[in-house]
Formats: sequence, structure tokens, C-alpha cells
Amino acid sequence: MRILVTGGAGFIGTHVAGALARAGHEVTVLDALLPCVHPGGVPAFSGFEFLRADVRDAEAVDGALRGVGVVCHLAAMVGLGTGFDDAPLYAGCNDLGTAVLLAAMARAGASRLVLASSMVVYGEGAYSCALHGLAATPPPRRAADLGAGLFEPRCDRCAEPLSPELVPEEAPLDPRNVYAATKVAQEHLASSWARVTGGHAIALRYHNVYGPGMPRDTPYAGVASFFRSALQAGRAPLVFEDGAQRRDFVHVRDVAGATATAVEAAASTAAAGPGPGTLRAYNVGSGAPRTIGELAWALAGACGGPRPVVTGDYRLGDVRHITASSERIWRELGWRAGVPFADGVAEFAAAPAGRAAGFPVPA
Repeated sequence: MRILVTGGAGFIGTHVAGALARAGHEVTVLDALLPCVHPGGVPAFSGFEFLRADVRDAEAVDGALRGVGVVCHLAAMVGLGTGFDDAPLYAGCNDLGTAVLLAAMARAGASRLVLASSMVVYGEGAYSCALHGLAATPPPRRAADLGAGLFEPRCDRCAEPLSPELVPEEAPLDPRNVYAATKVAQEHLASSWARVTGGHAIALRYHNVYGPGMPRDTPYAGVASFFRSALQAGRAPLVFEDGAQRRDFVHVRDVAGATATAVEAAASTAAAGPGPGTLRAYNVGSGAPRTIGELAWALAGACGGPRPVVTGDYRLGDVRHITASSERIWRELGWRAGVPFADGVAEFAAAPAGRAAGFPVPA
């Protein structure tokens, strides 16, 4: 089957394209190679058809869709960026780009989509109170509280700190920064496209992805990359807040495997796949939440670097805890993460810095 992977030259995209090619698919990669994401310029490609084009270029997307069975849409700006001045860039790349792609798919009669979404669509995660049970989603945290070191959301009835719980896919979406808002918009656009065209769509809500090839030294990289860059420069990783923020760190090979599984499900007419005219969302995580402090200490140990420093600093757009249940994708599609945290961190610590040279050639 021919598969179009948008953003396939990126960190996750290269691993996804490789996994699909190893599964026997014919892969076409479309990527604009934006300088803010690919500061090294044009990489060497081998093993796949590569089209250097922006997903917002309707003519280029029309050409790329010829003969395609499934579209795997990963092209997007990620992370919190440099501030709200980035909002037009995020909305343009993520939402306008998705709208142009979906319109082209409608013209071409391409009816199978796998969308790379994110756990950030939930905003703050689910919480419970020891006295009052499951709690309503807490409001955005206030700068005054964060500045005073009051990081934990509190029960609105007794003011005691809430305990984080796993978030199911049915939870309400509550984006709390620009990136999150664009990912919610992507899901809504994909859902609308599916209803109008009768298409089949899957949205994969990736958790905190890390692993070989992760970009470094850009405002759009993830926390694992920031920690490793510091350690490789001989500096202590700086941990915001008190380091107790809970996340689910999932290895990029596991994410690529989940995406390949979703592609097969989108292409299938079996009951386990999404029905026509629908979008089905799946959380994609390791299933073993960790704190950001744990990640910093694990990387410091694997790199043999300085001890992490907890700074108490914060970013207002960050949420305190967000970990979601990945049981649905196991139950319905048969996928489960397989890379242990310790092994994945050790591999990441030893991998070459930045994106690996070239493009992965299918085995």
C-alpha cells in the first residue's frame, strides 16, 4: 500500500516512515524542511520517495496524493515555542496546513487518515480528592500561586492538594497553550472531514516522546532534549517547579509502532478500525507515568553528568500533571509499548546529538 507521511523528515516522522517501509509499504514523505525545525539544512534521503514541499501548498499536496491509500499526517510545529508571537506560525503550519491537506484528500477521494495529535489537548489531567472523590478539572494555575511555590492543583471544596489520575479519551478537551489549541483544531478539522466525506480517521494522542534523533537546541524540542543537551555540555539539567510534575515518557520506536498499527487499522474495514464518517482517538503512552525529576536523574545517571538542579521556575503555559490511559489502543488495536524506561533513557543518552544524519533506510 502506498502511504503519504507528511512531516516525515522530522524526529517522529523518520521513525514512522521507517516502520511503515519495513512493514512492506511504499512510503512517500512530504516535508517542508522548515529551518526552525531542520537547522542543519537538507538531509540526505534514501529508501523513500521524498517531496520537499509545504503541506500548505495545495498543488504539491494534490500531486503527492496520487495513488495513496492512507495519509499519515505528522507535519506540525510542536512544543511551547518562544512565546505568543509564535501563534501565527503554529496556526499556519498546524491548522491551515491540516485544512489544505484535508481539502486535497476530499478532491482526490483519499479516505483514510491517521493524525498525529497530542496529550496536550486535555490541558490539566484528571484528579481526585482524598475526601471528595473525582474532582472537576482544575482551572489554569495562577502566576501568584506558582511564584509562591504552590504548584499542586487543589480541591475547590476543601483546598487540599488533588491526586493525579489517568485521563481516558472521553475526557473533555481543554487546551491551555497555543500548541494545544492547534492540536484540538486539527482533531476537529479531521472529524469534520470524516463526517462530510465518509472518511475513516484516527487521532493518536502522543505522550512525551523521546529517543534517538530527537532535535536539540531549539525552543521547539522536548524536555528530554533540553536535559541531555545540558548534560552533554557538562551542565546540570535545570528542573522547573519542584520536579514532581507527572508525565508519560514514551520511546519514539514505540510511537512509530503505534502509528504503523493505526495505519493498518485505518486501511482495514474490520470492526476494530474507525467506522466511515468517524474519528477515533487513542492515547499513546508507555503506561508507566514518571516525574520530570525522575527523567532528569535517570539521564544524569546515564550520561555520567552533574546532578539535576531543581529551580522552582515555571512556565505559565505548562500544566502540572498529564498522564492518560493507553488501554483503548491495546484493547481495540492490540498495541502496547515495549521499550522499558531505563533501557530507552540509556539508549537516548548514548545516541548522537540531534537528528541522525540522513534518512532511515528500511531494513
